[in-house]
Amino acid sequence: MISLASITEKVRAGERISDDEALFLFNSNDLLAIGELAALANEAKNGSRVFFNVNRHINHTNICVNRCKFCAFSRTADEPGAYLLDLQEIGNRATEALHQGATEIHIVGGLHPDLPFEFYLEMLRTIKAVSPTLHIKAFTAVEIDYLSQISALSIAETLAELKGAGLGSLPGGGAEIFSEKIRDELCPEKISGRKWLAIMEEVHEAGLKSNATMLYGHLESFADRVDHMRQLRELQDRTGGFQVFIPLAFQPENTPLKLDKKAGTSGVDDLKTLAVARIYLDNFANIKAYWVMLGEKIAQVSLAFGVNDLDGTVVEEKIGHDAGAASPQTMSRDDIVALIRKAGRTPVERDTLYNELHTY
Repeated sequence: MISLASITEKVRAGERISDDEALFLFNSNDLLAIGELAALANEAKNGSRVFFNVNRHINHTNICVNRCKFCAFSRTADEPGAYLLDLQEIGNRATEALHQGATEIHIVGGLHPDLPFEFYLEMLRTIKAVSPTLHIKAFTAVEIDYLSQISALSIAETLAELKGAGLGSLPGGGAEIFSEKIRDELCPEKISGRKWLAIMEEVHEAGLKSNATMLYGHLESFADRVDHMRQLRELQDRTGGFQVFIPLAFQPENTPLKLDKKAGTSGVDDLKTLAVARIYLDNFANIKAYWVMLGEKIAQVSLAFGVNDLDGTVVEEKIGHDAGAASPQTMSRDDIVALIRKAGRTPVERDTLYNELHTY
């Protein structure tokens, strides 16, 4: 019989919990007990350390051939608000980021119908020309699939070309939720969950690390969340290539997806999802609370619910904010350090690959 006590025994013993036990936790209303269990699991891996990095987001275009129903960011080329940054502007933003102490440039954007593959290679080279020390984390698995199509190269060949131009790792976007039924309602034009996982496996085989995400708080059930995490855990068992898991709270405002007015997530749901992820994903070193979508206060409280990473300074994030995220578009290094310290944790600045740069 599954109970909090029996799950606690397994976590204390360092044993893996089952899908049914994860579902039990999602259905439990004992949030504090779940948080305490997640904190225990996190402390065994990370002690009191909480990671962040100094990074800069560059969303190079919002023009996209896909029109996912949950997305408030994408535009057609002739639609008001559509934009495409040229290489000079991208280089200027990378230079600005370098002067602000950034170690990472994070790039994701729409699937532009007219840009050639060479543009993406030149974008990487442009940033590397600013400084070879800047790590470029760029292109979701969805973008990699699209770049493979427009270049007429295999996924492996596409990754090799991008890596040669300066790609250092991949973000985890595009995973959304792996359930085929829900995915068909959310983003029927997007690659399947199976394809996303297959591309990430090739990414890891190419020697590149990546993040992993899950979009929650829309049409999915708790069982869908557990199934999503199960598939990530199984791939991580095979490759070890995921650096961090990031549950992304759905932002319902300004999206074409018509849901009940109660759609979106609550603070309780956010904290529970992060905590269950920490307990269930025993082969992931890090669980991130993406403060951009959660807000600073929930992100701070999550540090008592198994979270050990808060992302970074970000600067000018557009995708979540176009969907209604109420958080600021940037936090300074000092703000993040203070936020972590006030939660009774030890701030540690890291680079993209989780090398520790400075402990505060």
